[in-house]
Parts: sequence; C-alpha cells; structure tokens
Amino acid sequence: MIIISDFHSPTNKERILPYLQLALAYSINLYMYYMKKLFFILLSLLNFGIINAAEQKIIRISTDNTDLILQVGDNGRLYQTYLGERLLHTEDAQNFKWYVHAGSDGSVSRRGWEVYSGSGNEEYFEPAIAITHNDGNPSTYLYYVSSETKQIDGGTETIINLRDNRYPVDVKLHYVAYNKENVIKTWSEIKHNEKKPIRMSAYATTMLYFCNSAYYLTEFSSDWAKEARMSSQQLQFGKKVIDTKLGSRAAMLTHPFFEIGLEQPVNEHQGTVLMGTLGWTGNFRFTFEVDNVGNLRVIPSINPYASEYELKPNEIFTTPEFIFTLSYNGASQGSRNIHEWARKYSLKDGMESRYTLLNNWENTGFNFNQEVLSNLMKEAKHLGVDMFLLFGNKHPRNNDRAGLGDWEVNHSKLPGGIPALVQAAKDAGVKFGIWIEPEMINPNSELFEKHPDWAITLPNRDTYYYRNQLVLDLSNPKVQDYVYGVVENIMKENPEIVYFKWDCNSPITNIYSHYLKDKQGQLYIDHVRGVYNVMKRVKENYPKVQMMLCSGGGARCDYEALKYFTEFWCSDNTDPIERIYIQWGFSQFFPSKAMCAHVTSWNRSTSVKFRTDVASMCKLGFDIGLKDLNKDELAFCQTAVANWKRLQNVILDGEQYRLISPYETNHMALNYVSKDANKAVLF
Repeated sequence: MIIISDFHSPTNKERILPYLQLALAYSINLYMYYMKKLFFILLSLLNFGIINAAEQKIIRISTDNTDLILQVGDNGRLYQTYLGERLLHTEDAQNFKWYVHAGSDGSVSRRGWEVYSGSGNEEYFEPAIAITHNDGNPSTYLYYVSSETKQIDGGTETIINLRDNRYPVDVKLHYVAYNKENVIKTWSEIKHNEKKPIRMSAYATTMLYFCNSAYYLTEFSSDWAKEARMSSQQLQFGKKVIDTKLGSRAAMLTHPFFEIGLEQPVNEHQGTVLMGTLGWTGNFRFTFEVDNVGNLRVIPSINPYASEYELKPNEIFTTPEFIFTLSYNGASQGSRNIHEWARKYSLKDGMESRYTLLNNWENTGFNFNQEVLSNLMKEAKHLGVDMFLLFGNKHPRNNDRAGLGDWEVNHSKLPGGIPALVQAAKDAGVKFGIWIEPEMINPNSELFEKHPDWAITLPNRDTYYYRNQLVLDLSNPKVQDYVYGVVENIMKENPEIVYFKWDCNSPITNIYSHYLKDKQGQLYIDHVRGVYNVMKRVKENYPKVQMMLCSGGGARCDYEALKYFTEFWCSDNTDPIERIYIQWGFSQFFPSKAMCAHVTSWNRSTSVKFRTDVASMCKLGFDIGLKDLNKDELAFCQTAVANWKRLQNVILDGEQYRLISPYETNHMALNYVSKDANKAVLF
C-alpha cells in the first residue's frame, strides 16, 4: 500500500503515476480473468444441466422385478451402472460405479457403460449415435442436463435430457417401466439447432450392458413358409449383427426380436433371459458386441444401411420403441410378461374378443364369382364362425400379374359390387371382411399408367419386379393419401365391413424415390413412417374395424404396427406339423390373441382334428371347403368352433405355459390357464 499525502505535488505525481497505471492494468486484467471464468462456469452449468459433480445423480428405472440404474459420472455424462433383479433397498443403487477398471497396475479407466455413446469420442466400441456437424466435425459428446418422471397407464415414464457441450444437439431418452408386467419400453428423440441440416449415420434406440461370464443368443430366422425358426449360439468376443435390408417386407428373412441367456443357454423354465423386440416394420439392426473384458452391449436400432439421414434444424428424429423384459425364471415367464403387456398396452383392442372366420382363398383362389361367394357365406354360418373373409378389383385379378393399385370392383366377377356381398353375408347371418394390398402396384394397372412416379423405381435402369409388382412410395404424402383412400372408399360405400386383411407381398426393389430426389438416404425410413401414418389414420377414423397384418405370411410382426392391428398372419404355411414350430417361435413374443391360424387342406395326410387343434392354439379361422369334409369331420369342426368360442377367454387372455418343445422331441405340449386359475386348456 502506498500512502499519498499530496498527489497534486509534481514530484509525488511523477513518482506515483507509474504505480497507479500498473495497479489499474492489474485490476482490469483481474476483472477480465474472473469475468471469463464466470462465463465458462455459467456455460458449463448450462451444458452439464446445473449438476453438482460430487452429487453423482442416480436415476432409477424400476418395475416390480427389475431395476435399471443410470448414474451421472463426475465428467457430467450418463452411464448404466446396473441392470438386473430389483434391489431391496433404495440406497443399494449407490453401490454401483459408473467407471470400469482397466490395467494390471490398478489404474482406473474412465471408459464406462455410457447410456447413449456418441461416435468420435474416447469410446472404443460401437456407438449409439453418429453425427457429422455443419463444420464437418464427426464427433458427439452428450452430457446430462436434466430428468423427470411422470405416471402413465400401468407404470412410470422417465425422460432424460442430454446435450452436446460444443454443438446445439439434444437427445431425449424415454423409458417407460410397466410395474406388474416387468416390461420396459424405451426410445430416443434427436434434435438440433445448427444452421443447416446435420447428417446422421447412426441413430440407435438405446444401449444395454451386461457383465456375465457367458451369453447365449437365440435368434429367429425366416423365409416364406418357414417363419420364426429358432436357433442358438454362444456370443464370443466381437460383434454379432442381425439385420435386414428389404425395406417394406422387412422381416421376410429374420424377425425383429431376440433372446439372450445370461450365464447359460435360454431355457424355458429357469435361468435369466433378456427378451427384446423392436417396434419397426422396416429395416432393423441388432448389434451384440462382447468387448475385450467380457462385457456385452446390446444395441437395437433402425438399420442405417443406405440411410444417412439429413436432420433439419428443430426437426425431431424419433427412434423406434424397443420393448424388453428380464425374466429370472426362463423364457416362458418372459413371454408371459410380454403377452400381458401387449394385451393391456400395445395391441389394438388387446382386451377385446376376436372373430372366428372362413376365408375363401384356399376354396377358390382367384376363381370366384358372386354366387360362389354367397354360397361360401352360408357355409360359414353352417360352420359356426363369425365372419366371411373375401380375397380379391377392376383389372381382372386372375393371377398376381395385374390389378394391384386399382381398388375398384371387378364387375365381371361381382356385378353387384361389394355392397351385394355385404348384404349376402348379412342374409347368411355372418359378418363381412375383405383382403387388400394397398401399398403395392402392378405395372398392368390404371394407377401405374397415371402415376408411374408413385412407384419406387430406379431411373436409367431396367425395372426388376418381385412377384410382378412394385412398392408404392409412402414417403410421398400424396401416395399416403391414396393408400388411405383405398380403405376410406371401401368403408364409405360399405360401412358394415368389420375386418380388413392388409397384405404386403414385396420387399422394396429398384430403390429410388422420385419424391425425395436428392435425399435418397431417407427413403427407407420415411417410407416406413408413411406406412405408419396411413395405419394410424385408419385406426383413428375406423376404430371398431378389426385388422389382420400380413406380409406374404409373417414378414410383418412388430409392436408398432400392432398398435393399429388386432392380429397378424403368422405364415402362409398351414401344414399343422410345420405350424407347430412357427407358432412356438412367434409365441415367444406375441400372445395367442395376436396370432392368426387357419384350418386348411395343407398336408391332407394329417387328420382334420389335428389341423383344427393346432389352429385352435391361436386366433382360430378356417380356409377349407365344407364340401371337402365328410359328415364326422364337419361335425367335429362345428363342435371345435363352439368349444373355441366357449374357451376363448382362456386361450386368448390366459397365461401361456410352453411345456414341451418340438425342438427337443417329436412331441409338443402347451397349456393356457385363466387369470382366476379356474379353467385351463391343454394342447
């Protein structure tokens, strides 16, 4: 400190002034230093969600049987610390650490089980999200901002906000825990506020981690007439990927669900099993990666193949829902968890009854007329089923080469149109349903003549036709309106129709959208979103109409589409011996109420009783001519229909127990038990 007695003295002023200038400069620098420090502190608080690092915030996502514990690390990022049986005490959640140990010298690696890891950061394994920013930077670091919980029907939703600390990119993680059903549903929302669109080359739904001594994957391969075939293998170091690149009929070769046995192969009645399924009817990808220290990460997602997505500023990219359960008593209990959840919270009309039906396809194929169909409706009534289903438009559809796209009545076959058939069904005392395939188009159709650009076709290439048809481009809003109009036009003329069978027989070929033009990377994704948009409109405007989801058999079987459909067609293969395997596979994830099974003439060497019993394990229908049955067989079928209706609440709404697997012996046994345990049906 300098004490100045007379600053105005020339001598003192000359002597003191340099010190004052130095003090002033120091003060200004000190001020700027603390202001800058305060600025970065405020910025840090904004980026990291105003958290106290010492607090190590813990987020607990719980069902009655399972806990998923997430924790904010001292670096501000979010990590999974536990996934397993529900903890006995709340404070036990604090006993798990967000980091992993690495190195024989006892050093600690800050590489943890990051909940939504970004590409380009210090993580060494498969990321959840990969973004290229406006300046070309390909890295993403997401930090915890905030979280909240709210009560929903059946459980609790947890919403977690993450944000990049250098770019205006936000990710919102959603977890819905259904308490009694022991099911967790999760999805993510990605949004940004950069000046121009960002490019996303990966956009997973979530990431789950496990630390066990061994992992055994059960996957579900498929083909036409060979759906839901189960096979198992042990996961070793590295990545195992299950994916599909077919676009619309996406699950033709593999299905969007899996099982993982922890410590041992998947067993029906004991052991810990993760069972997961993705609600996406398009290209999906499951990545199972075992790292160098034996940890497993599971990443369900849309398949990013040929799908680099340009996300516009403030647009929200919503990933598909991933639904999973952890069963501690084998796959059978896990299936019952998902079945109960589906009936209550996901499947359209999941708590309501289903129609039994008689279909004309096996009876007539394309060869039918109004008189033939009217007689079949009388047979339906005689059999005792609730409904008659018509397969079959303006271009003569005598085979699969023409007519798709033109959903007007073929008056040469049906002079009275659909109204006459609805009336004939009413006269016969049954309800009426109809088959449609509105997403497809034949080149031999009026629609293709008028709007060739509505079909997905490559420019400057010869067109490849799968089953003589093309896929309509549902990324185009005008095409969505047209496809919705197929249903609306039928319903306006025939409001008494109670049922649609919605088919999809072709994958996407000639992959190019004339609507998206320079954004072809969005076709696979925007097309599926367009399909869902149409399905949603149909449900909203015709909520009482029951709908069967079909795709050349069982190539569509996802819980997003089943929000709008009451059931799905498991397979065109109705041979009862083959059906046992198909229905066993699908039953792992779907309740019998969602699975259609018909009695047909496939494999005539088997008895009608055997064919009927196998179909009766699911939602029962018939696709067989009564004239082909003898007196005793007809009487048996009539009794079987009456019994199935009497026991429908047990078979469709009861708890399912798979007792003996056809994969283990030449015998199969399956049991349904009513909720009150007063009735049971054993097959």
